[in-house]
Amino acid sequence: MDKPFLDKLRKIDPYVPGEQPKTDNIIKLNANENPYPPAPSVTEVLRTFDAAKLAIYPDANAKALKTAIAERFDLQPSQVFLGNGSDDVLALAFQSFFCSDKPILYPDITYSFYPVWCDLFRIPYETMPLDEDFCVNVRDYDKPNGGIVLPNPNAPTGRGVTLEFLEDLLQHNQDCVVIIDEAYVDFGAQSAVPLLGKYENLLIVQTTSKSRSLAGMRIGYALGSETLISTLEAVKNSYNSYTMDAIALAVGEASIRDEDYFQQTCRKVSTTRDRSAEALRALGFTVLPSLTNFLFVTHPEKKAPDIFAALREKGIFIRYFKLPRIDNYLRITVGTDEQMDKLIAALKEIL
Repeated sequence: MDKPFLDKLRKIDPYVPGEQPKTDNIIKLNANENPYPPAPSVTEVLRTFDAAKLAIYPDANAKALKTAIAERFDLQPSQVFLGNGSDDVLALAFQSFFCSDKPILYPDITYSFYPVWCDLFRIPYETMPLDEDFCVNVRDYDKPNGGIVLPNPNAPTGRGVTLEFLEDLLQHNQDCVVIIDEAYVDFGAQSAVPLLGKYENLLIVQTTSKSRSLAGMRIGYALGSETLISTLEAVKNSYNSYTMDAIALAVGEASIRDEDYFQQTCRKVSTTRDRSAEALRALGFTVLPSLTNFLFVTHPEKKAPDIFAALREKGIFIRYFKLPRIDNYLRITVGTDEQMDKLIAALKEIL
């Protein structure tokens, strides 16, 4: 039967997130979630939250949470933007800042949501190849462009760049918006925050999903000049002025203000990451240097999809990307010490 309306529908290949298991007896190391619970203050907020407050709209300006984030980074609340996870923030940033006919630039191996947004919003783009060691060459971005997106550290490779690298990038791209996606920055990389006062075209995007154990709450934010933030707010308010609920706002503020617990959790994850990297190398894996809460690995003898499938049979979920250049690599989220020990034991059986 002829259905002409089908020709008018948007056709796009969506982003595919990590698999969520249907049973509880799974070691889940495939979505870069934090293996530890949120801060105790978050639990207290949830325990004492007044459900009657859900009858009214949340604070559209999110003053308390923006103030907490601004104070942590020594900024003004007017330099903070909030969204439902960093994906929401990034999608709004793509719509807000990438509006020219020139292509935006980002690495060829990186977060796979970037090309989805480009296709969805019809933004021209060009990918810059990482070198053979999966490192970014800053000189690749010395060309006319409509904007730049660079994750630091990068995903899924785990590699980070220095503050000097970021300033070099910004110095050579002052006529466009440069977005630094810092979803994993808290696990050892250098943040671009010190450069905010110097570059009005810099936007930094962070999330509470990884280092603050709030993936289930969906709280992301951007830091930038008042010019960029006000533009983001205008775009957001053009279709939905209430992007975060009252519980998320309260939980987010509690988490941001609990600095000691945050630092403690990041140290635990980083320590386990480094210990696990050595254990994987002892099994013959090549492990890329990581400044994230995951490891990117390959084995010279065993094919990545075979290892992925064998671990899955044992109830251990990791991530495999069937993509050019990385189709023999695996991404392994850092779990607890106990979870990582079970992973190593399972790999010894497989290999």
